[in-house]
Amino acid sequence: MKVLSVASEVYPLIKTGGLADVAGALPAALVGAGVEMRTLVPGYPKVMAALGRTKTVMKVDGGQVRHATQDGLSLYVLDIPALFDREGGPYGDASGRDWDDNARRFATFAHIAARIARGEAGWQPDVVHAHDWQAALVPVHLRFGGGPPSVLTIHNIAFQGRFGGQVFGELGLPDAVWSVDGVEYYDDVSFLKGGLVTADAITTVSPTYAREILTPHFGMGMEGVIAPRAHLVRGIVNGIDTDVWNPETDDALARNYTARTLARRRVNRQALNDEFGLTPGGPLFCVISRLTWQKGLDLLADNIDHLVGLGGKLMVLGTGEPGLEDAFRKAARRHPGHVATHIGFDEKLSHRVQAGSDAILLPSRFEPCGLTQLYALRYGCLPVVARTGGLADTVIHANGAARRAAVATGFVHDTDSGPALGDAIADAVALHGTPEWGVMQRNAMRADVSWNASAEEYAALYKTIAV
Repeated sequence: MKVLSVASEVYPLIKTGGLADVAGALPAALVGAGVEMRTLVPGYPKVMAALGRTKTVMKVDGGQVRHATQDGLSLYVLDIPALFDREGGPYGDASGRDWDDNARRFATFAHIAARIARGEAGWQPDVVHAHDWQAALVPVHLRFGGGPPSVLTIHNIAFQGRFGGQVFGELGLPDAVWSVDGVEYYDDVSFLKGGLVTADAITTVSPTYAREILTPHFGMGMEGVIAPRAHLVRGIVNGIDTDVWNPETDDALARNYTARTLARRRVNRQALNDEFGLTPGGPLFCVISRLTWQKGLDLLADNIDHLVGLGGKLMVLGTGEPGLEDAFRKAARRHPGHVATHIGFDEKLSHRVQAGSDAILLPSRFEPCGLTQLYALRYGCLPVVARTGGLADTVIHANGAARRAAVATGFVHDTDSGPALGDAIADAVALHGTPEWGVMQRNAMRADVSWNASAEEYAALYKTIAV
């Protein structure tokens, strides 16, 4: 089985979020399921700089498609300098403003992907796997122009690739696609909508999110588009790279440990205390996140005094909305030794924070899958999460039944509720330091958060639609 993955970012070459982690980890996981996956990615400066030897496999207007093997990935790189060789991020400039020509950039990306899918690069896939709005026109091209069947994965339905209707003429699509059965969406163009109505299968990144996007609250206006095709929607929870996220071998840590040597975690807690001026004692909660409304971190900002009053400590690592950044800075000044912040992001530091903290807070209003709670489980840092999306699917709540059965791995609270978050924090504080806490840590560290099961599900899906 040969599959072409089409993704606008792929770790470790280029990353802005969880999409890159999935696109980077899934190909290796699929090998054991009998799937050869090659990945098409735009030739951003970071991607081009990371490449070793490449081979040109296709000439295209303004550039070429290069094939390379890099970091264990078999890559097709779309090298069109006029579209992708620019300073800033994949989707916008250094100030965060979207590139004015994003519609043309990713329409071209999808068009070339469809040509590769039809065998023009000398390799013929059986299935095409497109990710998010940036690749969502690939199923459109294949449906209207011919080619192998396609899967579209929604990593976050809030991002829909919506542009004014005047851009349609720049997209290289047949006139028939400008319709309610194509990319037209309230007189605009929506790349995501086009993919949703033409893909042969649709996946999301958790079973709960697959149900949530069929509702007005979570569907972000697309629930009516998806409803007639709900039978094609499947939720497959993400995994993580358990070699990268492994407390037994992680060289970022002050002390390595396993589920059997949990006492060694104390060295990492002490190192974190020393690094950020936190005083000993009490459970240490952490946040590793974009500081945004979606992540529910305004609810946490309102609960910081409550957390400290219960005897807890808080370490915040992230960047985001200026108001939230300021709220956490003020909390650190208000509670020296009890609250610390690192506004920004540091990959190695995120590993140290997971290993040194007792619990991690993820009060998201919606979370398609989430990877942070999976990293936390791996490191015995118990997740305190909202009951939504992949958070609900991957954390077993420490209620009475779960605790009696000794299977709990964290704490789950109602979504979009400051009081519910406060109660969950209080529950964690009350349980911290008891033998039961250690049982939960060991449960968490032994949970299967790898790609193995998910890769088997994807392989089965590919085989189903390729028939």
